[in-house]
Amino acid sequence: MSPYIRPSFGAGAGLTPAIRLLLGLNITVYILQKLAGPMALEPIFGLVPSKAVTQLHVWQFVTYMFLHGNFLHLLINMFMLWMFGREIETLWGRRTFLQFYFVCGVGGGLLYWAVMPLLEPVTAGIPLIGASGAVFGLLLAYGMMFPNRELLLYFILPIKAKYMVVIFGLIDLLGAMQGARSNVGHLAHLGGLFFGWVYLAGGRRWLDRLERRWRNRRSGFRVVGGGRSAKGGNGNGQGRPGRDRVDEILEKISRQGLDSLTEEEQEYLRRVSRKR
Repeated sequence: MSPYIRPSFGAGAGLTPAIRLLLGLNITVYILQKLAGPMALEPIFGLVPSKAVTQLHVWQFVTYMFLHGNFLHLLINMFMLWMFGREIETLWGRRTFLQFYFVCGVGGGLLYWAVMPLLEPVTAGIPLIGASGAVFGLLLAYGMMFPNRELLLYFILPIKAKYMVVIFGLIDLLGAMQGARSNVGHLAHLGGLFFGWVYLAGGRRWLDRLERRWRNRRSGFRVVGGGRSAKGGNGNGQGRPGRDRVDEILEKISRQGLDSLTEEEQEYLRRVSRKR
């Protein structure tokens, strides 16, 4: 079951850089799957719980996200990636968006790997494939950023984004209790939701702090109050007007949607995103 938002084909409805990259990779890998034949790539690049850690096939926690079982599986995931992801990437920037996407996808794989074989030992040797864990993380982010934005379930039933997240979370929780009787990776979906929430609740600041320390160590700068380097300022709140400008634009998007932005406002967001 997949939620859909009313399609918008105005400004901002095109492909943002990270969305274009992810769509291209997923479609290319799907073509390779079909050329290689059934189950040629899945045991190697799908997430197989019995191999991922014990046999050091750790790449599977990333590569499983780019494999899909059939065209409908690929189409639904890529449609949701485009519909939810383009607006989020416009606001966050490409680097932060991709960071969040992979945190949710890898997190979904980790939860599946840790729990599913305990519920159903037979699944330890069955590959998990699909981008759903990462996509469900995007759904969570969308619901948190635009809680009252109206979505259309199957293009028919209108429902607010915040309720959509809750409903899908409950559906996956019930589905996970079925174990191997369901051929859907419900635990990966739940993992994407959970790790997405952790990231948005403070994990992003933690990751950014680690990255900043690593960069400062390489450059020889010393981190001081406010997270700025000794050569970059004293962290006394300079630059607040720019932050206020971003907040105003985000508030406008929340009320009226991405298509309501002027060309100047879109360009301003793009400039800010490139600096992240």
